[in-house]
This record gives sequence, C-alpha cells and structure tokens, in this order.
Amino acid sequence: MDTPDSAGRWQQQTLIEAVRLRETLWGPVDDIAESRRARAAGGPFAQRVWRRAFALASRDGLLQAWKRWWQVARWLLALMAVLAIAAGAGAAAGALGDGSRPVNVLLALGALLGLHLLTLLFWLLSLFWSGKGAGGGSWAGDAWLWLSRRMVKGEASLVPRAFVAVLARQRSQPWLFGMISHGLWILALGSALGSLLFLLASRRYQFNWETTLLTPDAFVWLTERIGALPSLLGFAMPDAQTIRISDGLHVLDAQAQAQWSGWLLGALVVYGLAPRVLALGWSLWQWARRSASLRLDDSLPGLAELRPRLMPASEHTGVDVLASPDTVARIQGAAQADLPADAVCVVGLELAPEQAWPPPFLQPDMQDLGRVDSRAERLAILGRLHAAMPRRLLMVCEAGQTPDRGIVATLVEWAQLARQADVILIDGGAEPTSQERRRSWHERLDAAGFAPAQIHDQWPPAVKEETP
Repeated sequence: MDTPDSAGRWQQQTLIEAVRLRETLWGPVDDIAESRRARAAGGPFAQRVWRRAFALASRDGLLQAWKRWWQVARWLLALMAVLAIAAGAGAAAGALGDGSRPVNVLLALGALLGLHLLTLLFWLLSLFWSGKGAGGGSWAGDAWLWLSRRMVKGEASLVPRAFVAVLARQRSQPWLFGMISHGLWILALGSALGSLLFLLASRRYQFNWETTLLTPDAFVWLTERIGALPSLLGFAMPDAQTIRISDGLHVLDAQAQAQWSGWLLGALVVYGLAPRVLALGWSLWQWARRSASLRLDDSLPGLAELRPRLMPASEHTGVDVLASPDTVARIQGAAQADLPADAVCVVGLELAPEQAWPPPFLQPDMQDLGRVDSRAERLAILGRLHAAMPRRLLMVCEAGQTPDRGIVATLVEWAQLARQADVILIDGGAEPTSQERRRSWHERLDAAGFAPAQIHDQWPPAVKEETP
C-alpha cells in the first residue's frame, strides 16, 4: 500500500508540482479533508504540503498516473537498451565486413567511433553552452522523454510535465539525460567490442590503409598517435615498418594482422568505452548531488498561498452550544479506548432526537461510536479513526433530512479513514421517507465519490456474513 513516507524525493516533488499545475490551470480543488489531515499529521510546512499533495493525488488519480508513466518510461528504456545492443553488434559487423575484402582500418575505426565521438562532443558543449541549465544535449534522453510523454493523455499528462519542471528547477535534466545517453552508448560500444572479439577470433581478416591525400609518413604518424594510449594499457600496436607496408600492395603475415586487430580493439576501448564510463560516472555524481539537495520551493505560486491553511497560527473550532448561566463544571469520563484495526464500527450522524440508539441491527462484536451532533463530537470521531483505520465503517444517516454539504463532507472525511465505508439511510419518522428525498441522497453521495454498492436504504445483510 502506498503511503506518503514510502515515496522517493523525485516522486514527492513531481506529485506536488502536478497538483500545483492542475490548480494553476483549472482552479483550486476541494481539499478540506486533505488539508485537515495534513495539519493533524504535523511537521514542517514542506511535509504538510507533501501530505496534502499525496492525498489529492491518490484521490484524483495523479498517483496512479505517475505509476503508469514511470512504468512506461522504464519499458522504453529497456527497449532502447535492446536497440543499442543490436546497433553495436551491427556496427561491428559492418566495420569488418564478411572477410572477403580487406578491411580499411581508418574506415573501420570511423564506423565504430565516429557517431560516438560526435554525440559526446555535442553533449559536453551543451553543458557549457546552456550554462548547465535545462538543455539536455542528448538525443537519446530527448527521445526517451518525448516518447514517454506521448504515452499519457488528458490530466495524466501533467505528471511528465511536472517532472520536467522539477528537473528544470534543479538543473538536473542534463545529468538525467546524460545517464540515459551514456548508459546506452556503453551498451552499444560493449556490444560492438564483444562482436569484434568474436568475429576476429572466428574469421581471418586482412587489414590495410588506403589514402590519396596523406603520405605514408603522415599515416604512420597518425596511427602511432591513435595507438599511443591503448599501448599503455597493453594493447598491441603495429610498428612503423608494419604500418608502412600495410598499404594493400604487400602481403602481411599473421602477426601483423593480429597487431592491427589489437590496435582496433584498443582504440575502441580507450576512445569509446572509457570516455562514456567516465561521463556516466560524472552524470551519476551530479544527479546524486542534486537529488540530495532537492527541496520544496514554497515561494512558487500556488504553494505560498497554502501556508495559512496548513500552518495556521490558531484554529477556530466554533461554539456548539451557548452555556446557560447555571452551567457548572463536571468530572469528565475516562478516555475512550482505541479501536482495534479489524473493527466494524457504527456511527450515527445528526439523527433526530427521537431516533433510538444504538440501532436494533447492532451486533455484539461491532464497535458503537455513538451518535454525533456537534462539531466537537465529529472531531472526536475523526481522531479515533485516525488512530486506527477500521476494517469497515457504517455511517447511519436519517433519510428524511436534507443532505447538505456539511453532512456529505463529514461522511467523505470519515470514509477515507476506513478500509471500507458504507452509508445507511434510515427512516427517522413514523412515515416512510419519500423516494424523491432518497434519490437526492443518492445523487449527492454519488457526486461525492461513493459507489452505489456503498449506499444502502436498509441494513446491508452482507455485514452480518463478513463480521467475524
């Protein structure tokens, strides 16, 4: 079961932002019960804002939208990972060919590392070009976000929009997109390296170089510069004489071909895999640093206005009954016992004075919460329900009275604190209640979110069967 305390920091800030965006776009929502529960939970202002947002997101479907979108996003990442592995293997096979023709070492190296180096350079430039702001500089990250946002419609689209807004405020988008891009490139280059090893071990390839513009000496210098770093890690590199005679006009022995294979593998590791691993580590460090500093910006429009409601200097409880001149203090009874977690509770709300209580259908193993008429009694019931969420709550109302907003709001607030809640409409007078009045009750309760199976015009017999 989802609880406010089980959510991660990014989920918290995203849902808060989604609720804020919805209220900014479409106006304030009815949050009386949610704000009251946030105040009752206590804590600093940011924690109260989160508890209110979590309750509203759970009630209005934004929490479910987050789960659906995040699941789609993970599946997209998995699909992109599979495509990256396939692309890496295909690049390796294309660079070497089928072995029937000599392999041009420069063209093979360009096929393996060309796009990688261009995208890595573009990502590095984008970090400084945008001032390390919202620009991602990663086609893979942009594609992932664009595709995942296309998968959600309607009000649920607020969730990815809110996530992007939080990323922008934290300046974390380049690092998230960097993790995605570098991770995919590591998979692709790793797949290419594995494919190269397999192909070079299972086939005989002839390596050479071809150039019209460069002189042999210039090609020797270029090859030695490329192989300098890999050679420090133990990768083989052909000597100057071997490079010079690898012009396709001479027949090379097996040792020379093995040296060219080592040179190609070393270049792929040093100039392909190693930079991506370092960039991924840098992105992970930056992402962790920004995640640790993730805080609520309570100055945002829509959040600053919540402070008087969630952090009131005092709360007005009103006056239930004016004290008469002869009212004297009385000894209060003992505190009410806590409710068991699996209890079936019965409570009456604003019943007529002549209405008998407890009702005749009350069973010995049910918890009688009494009849409630005043605000203080409503708050007392609310506190007992907060302390232990009962298995079932039966709320008894008089069908003959008007279902005003105060009664319906109380029923909704109580119902959210029980695993299952039912409203029972009973006849309060000698004459049966008119069908028009009962229909009015059903319409108001249905508009408040009660399912038809939760509204009863008589005692529901299923309770007797479920009660242990």
